[in-house]
Amino acid sequence: MGVERVILGCGNFGGVGSALPLVGRGEDEEQAFELMDAAWVRGVRRFDTASSYGGGHSERTVGSWVRARRPGGLAVTSKVFHPTHDGDDTGLAPERVRRVVHQSLDRLGVERIDVYLIHEPDPATPVAATLSALEDLVREGAIGAIGISNVDAAFVAETVQLAPIAVVQNEYSLLVRDAENEVLPLCAEHGIEFQAFSPLAGGWLTGKYAHAAPYPEGSRMTLRPEPYADFVRPEIFAAVQQLGQRGDAAALALAWVLANPLVGAVVVGPRRPEHLDTVRAALELPIERDDLTELFTWNR
Repeated sequence: MGVERVILGCGNFGGVGSALPLVGRGEDEEQAFELMDAAWVRGVRRFDTASSYGGGHSERTVGSWVRARRPGGLAVTSKVFHPTHDGDDTGLAPERVRRVVHQSLDRLGVERIDVYLIHEPDPATPVAATLSALEDLVREGAIGAIGISNVDAAFVAETVQLAPIAVVQNEYSLLVRDAENEVLPLCAEHGIEFQAFSPLAGGWLTGKYAHAAPYPEGSRMTLRPEPYADFVRPEIFAAVQQLGQRGDAAALALAWVLANPLVGAVVVGPRRPEHLDTVRAALELPIERDDLTELFTWNR
């Protein structure tokens, strides 16, 4: 397995994902530069951000790095849906999509964004209208390809009939395996790259959360615990502990995702440069995937 299957997730640059109350709580520019430099040195050539990450700080930071380093061969992915500041609008109305894409171009300081994704479906806007706007932006050269994220199989099946879809980006890990049922096979059928985000389940598969112990300061469970509330269960603590007894829990969990032949790439969000060494280890780690799956059989 090669490093070309690794994408640097920039969701912690300047904030914690798209959560506006947490703008300023993520990596500052100096720390983000260290992470991007470390990823680049290790051969990572794809960076993933979004218009809303860190209230726009993520895109600006990536753009600053690009201007400072002038890297050849970098591919950048961004997304549209969430607001970038208090009072901003949201959703996928065509006029908003066009406006936000051009704002992303300005923040990134590039002429074209390689892949631009629908960050999540918008029930208030017909998807055909959103995709039409994105196809116009492809023809104009503002974006290179269209992707979709946080989607179910029905949404994938609908969108592939309306526009060329290059990427589906969904959560996938030992703890979140919904994609296996229909989305992964559907992507394979239509030649769409499936990119797995949150392969470590917000840090849960690193082993840093222990039963009846305080959560580490600055972790997702202290900053934004709501998405992970369902993981606070004895069987999960036990399974992760068993995973760690077999080796580096994070490396094993990443290797498990990468060992699925239907997964095209993983989006990793390291908080420190040395975390990328775990990613490198996962690329080279021989595993018995079924054995690791068995630890989490209750999650089928």
